[in-house]
Amino acid sequence: MIRRRKLPARFAPVVTPLLLSFLMTCLVSLIATIRSVGLAPAVLHLWPGSWALSWLVAFPLMLLVMPVVKRLTSALVDPPEPHVAGPRTVGQDERR
Repeated sequence: MIRRRKLPARFAPVVTPLLLSFLMTCLVSLIATIRSVGLAPAVLHLWPGSWALSWLVAFPLMLLVMPVVKRLTSALVDPPEPHVAGPRTVGQDERR
């Protein structure tokens, strides 16, 4: 089996907004383009340019805004309670 190498964890703060901005701008620009020109053959020609421009704006903006969003989220949402693993008893799995 071929094992793929992963990026080190230090790249997560860049990879997360990269993927999120890619997917969100892809869908939103497609919806906006269809809304503008309708379901016409022109959508296939107009949409890639619309997507590229929106992604070029969204990705750097997400890099700047993501820390603010994380702080706002932590101000609004309680942190998860730490999971404490205790001794298991017989029949514990059946009660879940």
